[in-house]
Amino acid sequence: MFRRRLAVFLAASLLAFTPALGSSAAPNDQPSTYEISGTTQPQRTAIARMGIDIHAVHGQVMTVGVTPREANLLKVAGYRLTLVPPPSREELANKYHSYTETQQAVKDAVTKYPAIAQASSVGQSYEKRDIPILRLTGAGTGDKPEVLFNCNQHAREHLTAEMCLHIIDRYTSGYGSDAEITKMVDSRIIWIIPMVNPDGIEYDNAGGGQRGWRKNRQGPGTDLNRNWGFKWGCCGGSSGSTSSETYRGTAAFSAPETQVLRDFVNSRVVGGKQRITAHIDFHTYSELVLWPMGYTTADTTPEVNADQAKTFQTLGRNMAATNRYTPEQSSDLYITDGSIIDWMWATHKIWSYTFEMYPTGAAGGGFYPPASVIDRETARNDAAVAMMLSYADCVPRVIGKTC
Repeated sequence: MFRRRLAVFLAASLLAFTPALGSSAAPNDQPSTYEISGTTQPQRTAIARMGIDIHAVHGQVMTVGVTPREANLLKVAGYRLTLVPPPSREELANKYHSYTETQQAVKDAVTKYPAIAQASSVGQSYEKRDIPILRLTGAGTGDKPEVLFNCNQHAREHLTAEMCLHIIDRYTSGYGSDAEITKMVDSRIIWIIPMVNPDGIEYDNAGGGQRGWRKNRQGPGTDLNRNWGFKWGCCGGSSGSTSSETYRGTAAFSAPETQVLRDFVNSRVVGGKQRITAHIDFHTYSELVLWPMGYTTADTTPEVNADQAKTFQTLGRNMAATNRYTPEQSSDLYITDGSIIDWMWATHKIWSYTFEMYPTGAAGGGFYPPASVIDRETARNDAAVAMMLSYADCVPRVIGKTC
């Protein structure tokens, strides 16, 4: 035990003096998926700072994608790795939506439900693809709170786009027949962005296979969820190495995709008031509900007071009770900086959450679960989405506070 702790300590101590591991991996040094059991938050943060591609964290089990060289370095550091065989991909073909099919699904919703649905582009990606956004609202009048759902910041997380398309389908087809859906659409403005990272998605799908591609397609690729402006690159929660899966970019908002989404959110400040009150950023995988802050393990910070922390925790736990995800502060996994939810809250005081969807680990298919689970796993979040919408007029009501 002493030798293990010493090895872990030495490995972590050397991180400040060594480049990200991925920067020196040979081009043909292909990664495999492993699970590491019994990890603590400081160990997970140390592993993340080594440039390791973290796929998921569920409890104390960490799933990573590592090259043989990286696997050996982790073993030398004292970690016990268990190889996870690759899942069958037979059911994937023609079931997950491509970028073109997603665009068409958004257009179809407007064609079928023109009274409540409007589509536009939030802007263009690095490779000049339009990033579609759908606006849903109904017959209600007055000062409507706005809620934003976005998906697929990370290219390989295809189930998330299905989640956003499911929300579109549920809140259009149910309008006028389902009383609660009708009430929410009439009293809210719902914004849905199914694919924040279309270039990465198209690259991941190229050739009919799944490449495990996470980043955008700007140069070596930028991790969009480390490129947001609040605490960008502050705290060892992202990488400056271009080959790292968590490469934060050359500057905050250096990625066109984060720029246009930032500009859209900023545009919702009307009359000095941010109209978007609540937000969910969907990812895979781990089955988690996460809230800010990610850059520090502290529950209260200069940005989050005690009542706000309690509000985040209470709503997060209540939503997790509906979908059986694990609720926790983002930094309970490991430290991250430059994330969307930290920026949303710190900049605009938008109650912002990350949902890490199915599965809990690589055994369920990892980033590429069988298409047979799409309907089940998207519907699994129906109650949580409805809860977020119901509190959008005054999120602190969840702890008995007024707005």
